[in-house]
Amino acid sequence: MSQTQRLFYDSVNSIPKEYWQQLGCLPNTYYTPEFLRAYEVANDDIVFRYIVIVNEQKEAVAFASTQVVTIPIETITQNIKISERLKKIVNSLFCNNSPKIMFCGNIFLSGEYGTYIKRGEDTNALFHELVAALKTLMKQTKRLHAVFVKDFKDTSLPLTDQLKDYEYSPMKVEPNMIITLKPEWKSFDDYKSALKSKYRVKANKADSKSENLIAKEFTYQEIEQYKSELQALYENTIANANFNAQILDLDTYMVLKKTHGDQFIVKGYFLEEDLVGFLSAMRNGDNLDAHFIGLDYALNKENAIYPRILNDYVRLGILHGAKRINLGRTASEIKSTLGAKPQDLTCYMRHKRPFINSLMKPFIKNIRIKDFKEHKPFKK
Repeated sequence: MSQTQRLFYDSVNSIPKEYWQQLGCLPNTYYTPEFLRAYEVANDDIVFRYIVIVNEQKEAVAFASTQVVTIPIETITQNIKISERLKKIVNSLFCNNSPKIMFCGNIFLSGEYGTYIKRGEDTNALFHELVAALKTLMKQTKRLHAVFVKDFKDTSLPLTDQLKDYEYSPMKVEPNMIITLKPEWKSFDDYKSALKSKYRVKANKADSKSENLIAKEFTYQEIEQYKSELQALYENTIANANFNAQILDLDTYMVLKKTHGDQFIVKGYFLEEDLVGFLSAMRNGDNLDAHFIGLDYALNKENAIYPRILNDYVRLGILHGAKRINLGRTASEIKSTLGAKPQDLTCYMRHKRPFINSLMKPFIKNIRIKDFKEHKPFKK
């Protein structure tokens, strides 16, 4: 292809505004400078770096975002299906410490939000340009252990599997759970009428048990007012999660609410005067994407906080005319009881040091994600 140039930036604000227009990526919220900037300004412990590829005419044709974080190795290995012997070996390759890892993709989102190539361009050639630029960043980052490129759908694999040529190893990760909403569902009752009796009873029970909860969509001022409670509930939830690479500072939500308004939703759940749970979501085109949630697990069983949150994601999707609801990863089985289907995702990983990378490859090849029972709740 024609001569290209790789440009590197330490801040979203440093990227020329015209590049975003040239890329044509702005219709996707997750590739807007406002969205990316929210995470950058609110999370000081993460190192953000950005890549832009420009052509001979100095027009932007490809983009990638990266974050460098430090993660305990046990956090990485605890949720993968691998023998304890192999797990100990992998841990030892990282010296049983907290490896410094560069993520290409948004560490706080599940999906293909790390690389973007302009439509009509040579996708294959530009993908290799981005990989080469990632290699440059890898060399520039001191004390880096590994690079993790995330999360690609099966339709992208013919392109992304070329990462194997750069000594990356593919690995399956937990799938996104996607509910496809039918156009005729104009209300939650319409949705429930499409469910088999068993699952309709389950949805009704969640609403009935949670009837003491008072739900309220938060304004910017209310996110600010309840920020410490939201943070505590969120951290309580991720402490129970199988995997979480990094803790999000929920100052991010204040910035997102300020920049995206009604497009970004934070809904709190109160028991009397106490905030006991919340959900967050972003409207992005035809999708409603679940972001982080938080809840008080001590009150969850009696008040069905989590099942109510799941019901309310369906309500929000219908209310806003979404075609799909992405409920994200984790708790795949319970999400499937609402009609969510798994969307397989593949990541790629390599160690910075070639020798250790060669030792890791056979172990990564044997990694299997944990199975779950997939329910079929809709009537045929």
